Amino acid sequence: MVQSLGGMAKYSATDLDRLAQELNRDGICVIPGLFEQKLIDEWLEAFEKLFHERQNQPGGLAPREISRYYLTLPWIDPFANELVFANSVVMGVLERVFYQEYVMVQLGVDIPFQGSDYQETHRDFRPLFCDPIVTPLYALAVNFPLVEVTPDNGPFQMARGTHLLPREEGLQKVASGEIPLESFYMQPGDVMVRSPLALHRGSPNRTNQPRPMIVMGYVMHWLHTPKVDLTLPQDYYESLPVELRQMLRCQVVESLPQNKAETYVNFKY
Repeated sequence: MVQSLGGMAKYSATDLDRLAQELNRDGICVIPGLFEQKLIDEWLEAFEKLFHERQNQPGGLAPREISRYYLTLPWIDPFANELVFANSVVMGVLERVFYQEYVMVQLGVDIPFQGSDYQETHRDFRPLFCDPIVTPLYALAVNFPLVEVTPDNGPFQMARGTHLLPREEGLQKVASGEIPLESFYMQPGDVMVRSPLALHRGSPNRTNQPRPMIVMGYVMHWLHTPKVDLTLPQDYYESLPVELRQMLRCQVVESLPQNKAETYVNFKY
């Protein structure tokens, strides 16, 4: 059996093979119940405090259309947790679909509030070459919610398999209903791994509570990613095993900045 660190949910090598096959075919796979509720509760409490602080800082939140925001998480407890960013089950899936060395480049959270609307259907990345040439999985987003994702609080919606299609063809198939935009409902502890090239959108949060969704970004080692960044304090970075330091594309600083403006604003292709 392959087990994620910290006594979390177990997944066999056969399970990981199946998840990787789903990811290659559909552009998405969901790993149910990977993280314990205690971990989710700790992240939610810390997120709520951080969001309140960022609301009062110029540039502390990146606007994502009406009543929707993105913020980069600081590399502090509880977010600086190798049981999460280097989780063995997630890494087992990534290693089956990335055929070269990969690095982590992003740790943030997407938050729709009441009043948010449907986003335009989009991709987060451009294809590597031209649209008619199928792009291999060279970047992946790993998402997990801090609250239950329901039909009412803004579920992520995606059209399966559109990461393998030219953008306009995919949009036409979505518009005709040939490929539906599927809503992904999730429980706290569930993890989603997806291709940012698959056509997708955020949906409205019609409740009076925010719906925070963590996003961790992993890319092939050669990909330039100027819109997102990781900043780690030197003492924490130096405490990590060499293989984890190599996996993190980050800026190492003596101490984390107190006020940092968000730069990941343009995100649709």
